[in-house]
Amino acid sequence: MNIAVFGTGSVGQALANRLAELSHQVVIGTRNVENSLQKTQPDGMGTPPIGEFLKNHAHISLQTFADAAKDASVIVLATKGQGAQEALSEAGKLDGKIVLDITNPLDFSKGGLPTLFASNDTSLGEQLQAAFPNVYFVKSLNTMYNGLMVNPRALGEDSTVFVSGNDATAKGVVVGILKEFGWKDSEILDLGDITTARGTESLLPIWLRVYSATKNGFFNFKVATGK
Repeated sequence: MNIAVFGTGSVGQALANRLAELSHQVVIGTRNVENSLQKTQPDGMGTPPIGEFLKNHAHISLQTFADAAKDASVIVLATKGQGAQEALSEAGKLDGKIVLDITNPLDFSKGGLPTLFASNDTSLGEQLQAAFPNVYFVKSLNTMYNGLMVNPRALGEDSTVFVSGNDATAKGVVVGILKEFGWKDSEILDLGDITTARGTESLLPIWLRVYSATKNGFFNFKVATGK
């Protein structure tokens, strides 16, 4: 499958690497290729610059959002939430494409732990779907550390990955990718249409506080139901 990963940070690199390992044709999309390649320092999470990543992944190329999206049947949206709509706008005509949306509406402008710029009666997932009505958005993988996104078995026990979206076929494609990553059927919870992204995006405040308290992002949520 031809897949474009939008985002050059730790999440984008982790997803691109794993998808390529699974024999998908992967390109990474960025706003400005030259500017991205000029970066020489790791980001705030210690992730190497995209140029270093590409040196070790010669089969993955870096292109503009528009060029990356052109031949892709699936776009993995792994940008910062505040830049998600702009990135998709720069990608050009996306009608009919599936977008696996991993973004969260995090607002870092106030300092300290981020707040949500979309919550309660809306979500970033809904806002993106409204802005691009002919694109099939599926919100998933946005509630965990990127290492678990692509390798859920590393946790050593079962956990839950949520799926939200309006189109059953698009969700089926995304679920197929999740299974390739190692997620079990019993761990994949389809919450319903894109409005249910309000719930998963609202998990980020508690995720951040657990991370802050434990200094460990290697955890995930698990839904356990009684009889």
